[in-house]
Amino acid sequence: MYAAIEKLKSLLTSRSPKYSAVGREDSDSRMSNVWRTLLEYVWDISDGDTQFKQAVHDYATAGMGYFYSYIDPEADYGRGEVKITYIDPFRVYVDPASRNRYFDDASGMVLSTILTEDQLVNLYPQVEEHLGDIEAHSQEDDYPSSTRRNSSNSFTPDSVYNRNLHSLDKYRILERFTKVKVPFYRMFNKEDGQEAILNEEQYAQFIEQNKLLLEAGLIEAIQVGQTRIKVSATVGDVLLYESILNTDIYPIVPVPNIWTGTPFPKSDISKVKDSQRLLNKLFSLTLSHAQSSAGLKLLVPEGSIDDMAQLEQDWAKPNAVIPYNPEFGAPHFPAPQSLSGEFYNMIGRIEHYIDLSFGIPELLQGFKDGAPETVRGTAMLSEMGESRGKAKLRDIEGSLNRIGKCLYNLAKGHYSYQKTFRIVQPNNDMTEFTVNTMYDDRAQEVEAISNDITIGNYDVRMISGSTLPSNRVAEYNMYLEAYKLNLVDDVEVLKKTEIFDKEGVLKRKGQMAQLQNHIKQLEEQLKKVSGDLQTSERELVHSNKRVETQKFKTKLDAVVSGAKYNAKSSLDKLGHVLDTEEAILKSDKSRMEKV
Repeated sequence: MYAAIEKLKSLLTSRSPKYSAVGREDSDSRMSNVWRTLLEYVWDISDGDTQFKQAVHDYATAGMGYFYSYIDPEADYGRGEVKITYIDPFRVYVDPASRNRYFDDASGMVLSTILTEDQLVNLYPQVEEHLGDIEAHSQEDDYPSSTRRNSSNSFTPDSVYNRNLHSLDKYRILERFTKVKVPFYRMFNKEDGQEAILNEEQYAQFIEQNKLLLEAGLIEAIQVGQTRIKVSATVGDVLLYESILNTDIYPIVPVPNIWTGTPFPKSDISKVKDSQRLLNKLFSLTLSHAQSSAGLKLLVPEGSIDDMAQLEQDWAKPNAVIPYNPEFGAPHFPAPQSLSGEFYNMIGRIEHYIDLSFGIPELLQGFKDGAPETVRGTAMLSEMGESRGKAKLRDIEGSLNRIGKCLYNLAKGHYSYQKTFRIVQPNNDMTEFTVNTMYDDRAQEVEAISNDITIGNYDVRMISGSTLPSNRVAEYNMYLEAYKLNLVDDVEVLKKTEIFDKEGVLKRKGQMAQLQNHIKQLEEQLKKVSGDLQTSERELVHSNKRVETQKFKTKLDAVVSGAKYNAKSSLDKLGHVLDTEEAILKSDKSRMEKV
């Protein structure tokens, strides 16, 4: 039974519950997100996972678990924090005439707390002077006494830690929660049609500031009564404190198991305790049979053994030689009958019935017996096996919804000042936001109130199936296939992995993507520069060729010019020679003619 309870607790508390706040209008979507984060913050600072597990333990064993939402006045350096805890079911006293599952119709609830004198004075110093008038509590605690005793009187640390070794006086603190009607005023402005809800203090201030409008009949005021929870704490005849909580539901939220229509539901143990007793009896018979088989009884004919004491010593030795007189008969021992296979099958069936009663078949415990060979078939059977656990989860979700609404009511009245909330997520990222910011970021004036959680109404609900375990491998494979089909991005796939620093991975992945884009840009730029360089080299080669050609042309022109000059000089010389020869011929001709 204990193994079944632990497995049930592990199934129902596998993951932390997720709250969702739904706004009454479309414009409330941003504030809805703020409320969701605020509820996660309250769960985080209250160590909600531990409180949730203990409440589920009481739900399975005692038939009733309790959540308790309260305001811790010492937290946050005296500003207080809204928190949640579990309460032992034996400390809560409920109106027995209540017939509502969550005790909405109860006339009141009482929370009992038994403290020693030192603890009482430490929590409430003002009660020290009245201790002489307060009668000490006679009982040890609020737990009922057991009429069944199956153990010896022994003293162990777990049984003597709470004993009054020094006759310490104990006192019982009773916190009474009752419903009262608190007056509110609904104000309606006939000029602009605006409506506002004011409490008594706000209504008194409003009357002082708007007397003329009220006398003129421009503003209509209607008094309405709203249900609120009043808490009064007493020890003996001394009143410790008294206040009215800003919530219309009891801050003590029950988690009933098998509802009986009364404040006294049944537990899963009540269904299987007879099976557990039968199982214990079968184990006892098995052990008795094993003892009989290990220590066989020896039947000795009278007179065949001279020393019976020596026989008892030798019988315990494995290789003993025992003399006897065969005239009186041979000693023999009766062998016990072996247990039938049906006996052991009955043990297995009872264990299976206990697991089935708790809604945890063997497949959910990781046993492969009877599991199909295919992964898909195993996943389908596992999902079908969780249907019983989902039915129990629906009962617990109803209580989680109510504790979320109570936290919402208390936080709405308590966090009326500017406060920054920080939540560290399991994947090492942090969510941070500030509520009731009174200054505009740009104008630095009192123009807008950002995230004012004291106004508006929101519906708080649980996200279904939030705490049940999931087949991480199958879920990851499903997202991986969707990623391959381009249905989701890689961020969604990464969320389904067991990587711790998801935020760091995404950041580094983003940096790698940026570097890859930068590298591509550099490669493109390099290609462009390389092309420009090749073009420049080609132009340089052509330019060099043009220069060489020009130089050759210049040299050729010089050669041609020199050749022309030499040819011209030669022609000039030849012409001069011809002229000289012509002159000589002319002179010779003239002489010849004269002759």
